[in-house]
Amino acid sequence: MSEIKSIAVIGAGTMGAGIALTAASAGVRAYQVDVNAEQLDRAKKYHAKTLSRNVEKGRMTQEQADSAQGLISYHTSMAESKDAHFAIEAATEQFEVKTKIFGEMLKVYGDHVVLATNTSSISITSLAATIDVAAPRVIGMHFFNPVPVMKLVEVINGLETATTVTGITMELAKKLGKTPVPANDRAGFVSNRVLMPMINEAFYAWMEGVAEPEDIDEIMKLGMAHPMGPLRLADLIGLDVCHDIMMVLHTELGQDKYFPCPKLRQLVRAGHLGDKTGRGVYDYSKS
Repeated sequence: MSEIKSIAVIGAGTMGAGIALTAASAGVRAYQVDVNAEQLDRAKKYHAKTLSRNVEKGRMTQEQADSAQGLISYHTSMAESKDAHFAIEAATEQFEVKTKIFGEMLKVYGDHVVLATNTSSISITSLAATIDVAAPRVIGMHFFNPVPVMKLVEVINGLETATTVTGITMELAKKLGKTPVPANDRAGFVSNRVLMPMINEAFYAWMEGVAEPEDIDEIMKLGMAHPMGPLRLADLIGLDVCHDIMMVLHTELGQDKYFPCPKLRQLVRAGHLGDKTGRGVYDYSKS
């Protein structure tokens, strides 16, 4: 099994930027790829700010931070990352978007390159089927937000995923300082199949007047030992992301309990998506 020394991260949003930074901090060269130059610039600023803060907090030396920053390159063309040993897609949680990216990945990367997806709910088998010839190289590698902090990586095989690909992915996760845990290829896998109904029910409790958001979150923190409440967590994840995951669960599993609460849908329609927009369940504009 060849050692992974470079990784292409397709998508420079919250998750993609976090994956690239985590890889570089572990000594793995990271190609940060996004067709949107402005998004790449935001990722670059996030990398610089996070590394600077890590130095200030004593988590790494200035030399280590400089080395990590030097290992990240930024590209608007996927072809510029063709020499990567491993590729992971970290785009928005929509099947059509991901399949388009996978089609391009198939053209860019060689036959030896693992084609991973950071999807949090979409079937790995379905994604792999769109590039059938490369299905054995497709695997789910689901990181958690914030990527540099969270230790878990869900590793999900598709129906055709080769055992060698699973082994490479598990080893890469460990190299990045993560703990890989396997999950079967079912909608939402384990994490979001359990988490999203809880978040959805918290929205119903708010909508139906059971309690205010602050109180719902405080009860879950103090009573269930959660580090943050479900509504605050929804803002951190992104209300649009929560909505999209719930729609995948509802479509695939066919149960009403997965359909997004009207209150959640209303906030998404209004563009109040949580941390990323400065307003969601809570208003962060004055924070």
